[in-house]
Amino acid sequence: MSQVPPDERSRTPHDVLVVDEAGRQLVPDELAVEEPLEIRVVTDAGSRVVAVTMRTPGADEALAAGFLYAEGVIEAVADVAGFAPVLDAAGSVRHNAVAVRLRPGLEPDLAPLERHFFTTSACGACGKAALDPVSVRGPGLHDRGPRLHPGLLVELPERLRREQAIFRATGGLHGAAWFDPEGRLLTAAEDVGRHNAVDKLVGERLLAGELPLGDGVLLVSGRAGWEIVQKAARAGATFVCAVSAPSSLAVALAQKAGMTLVGFLRGRRLNVYSGAQRLAPVGINRPGSRRASS
Repeated sequence: MSQVPPDERSRTPHDVLVVDEAGRQLVPDELAVEEPLEIRVVTDAGSRVVAVTMRTPGADEALAAGFLYAEGVIEAVADVAGFAPVLDAAGSVRHNAVAVRLRPGLEPDLAPLERHFFTTSACGACGKAALDPVSVRGPGLHDRGPRLHPGLLVELPERLRREQAIFRATGGLHGAAWFDPEGRLLTAAEDVGRHNAVDKLVGERLLAGELPLGDGVLLVSGRAGWEIVQKAARAGATFVCAVSAPSSLAVALAQKAGMTLVGFLRGRRLNVYSGAQRLAPVGINRPGSRRASS
């Protein structure tokens, strides 16, 4: 299993006043760090800032690569020539900026990224003027993917939580995980933004040469908005599961892409919003194999 590595800057100590029935007490605690990250693209024509996103420090290169892949700027790991340090006026390396060097000759159209010049950790597409250009970018998935037992899916949130070291310390981070069809966790990532967590995961798989994701389950710890589904479709995921609700546009995108979209994956129940054909026709507690071939 590959783990997107945490960063020592990802959390910070902070004393909090706890008030309960027993009284009040000042206790030491830790907060999840939220800081801006400037993403630059370097081509033969020069360097350009394409986004500023609020994120939790750590795996910044994977985050940048995953973001650029989701936006269609790069198509494969071969499009990334490397990462360059960004220096401040004094010549020191900036830890809040990452520059992605593209392969020689690659000059992508960066104009569509203007909506991302500043994105919050909660929304990777806030500020987009219109949703008309939104479309499903990724391989067609309608005839792909194994049939999974619902009893396997309900076990996945706990498996993700066990990998969220920073969340256990702070309680303030989203998580994303990629599981194989047998339920084995292959990659996990954390960030203060759920979109960033997915970008870190996809970026790590991209840089390892392991895209498209293919058969398996992408699990997110929050809700499934349209951009989560778009990133998943772009990365070639057949299953997307969320512990909270999907949006109407997320469901429409999942249906268009032929993805299976599961929401409210909590406890011993789940809701299927798209692609129910990939779920074995049994209940949570029915006996049988946790994976049934399609």
